[in-house]
Amino acid sequence: MLFRSKTLKILFLLLFLVGFAGCCKEEAEEIDNPAVEAFVQQLRTKTYEDTMTLPQFTHKDIPALLRYRNETEMITHFPRNPVSSLYLSECKLGMYMLWTIEAIRTETINRGGLLGGFPSQNPLLALRNDAELKFVRTDVSHRKVAKAYADWWEKNKHKSAKELKEEDPLKDTDYRWF
Repeated sequence: MLFRSKTLKILFLLLFLVGFAGCCKEEAEEIDNPAVEAFVQQLRTKTYEDTMTLPQFTHKDIPALLRYRNETEMITHFPRNPVSSLYLSECKLGMYMLWTIEAIRTETINRGGLLGGFPSQNPLLALRNDAELKFVRTDVSHRKVAKAYADWWEKNKHKSAKELKEEDPLKDTDYRWF
C-alpha cells in the first residue's frame, strides 16, 4: 500500500509538471517571435533595408509587436509611406509598433493600395475631432494609445483577422492616426 501511495504521488507530480510546462511553452511561443524581434533589432540598429514597405506581418504577430508598445526610444531609419508629403525624421519605437499593428488590423499591410500597405500617411496621432489635422506627439497620448491597443487586443485576441478590422482600438480615445 505504501508503494502504491508513493507511485500515485509521483505520477500526480509528473502530470502537474507536464501540464505546467505545456502552459508555459504556449505562453512563450506567443511572446517569442523571431520575425518581430529581428525587425525591432533592425530598426534600432538602422539596418532595416526596405524603407518603402512594412514587413508582411499578420494578426498572429500582434502579441509580439505589443511587447514594444511603451518603448520611447527614438528610431530614425524605418519604413515610411512614400505618398506622404511629410517626412518624419524620427519616431518612438513604441508608436511605430502600434502603427504596424494598425496596418495589420486594417489589412493594409499586405496590400499595395493607395497608401502602399501603410495604415495612414505617418505613424503620428491627430486629435479625432480636430479639422486642422495637427499631429500630437506627447508622452500622454502615447501612453493612452498604447493602453487602448493593449485593451483592444485583450478583448479581441480570439477573433479572426476580418473581425479585428471591425473594432477600432482608438474609438474611445481622443486620437486617430494622422
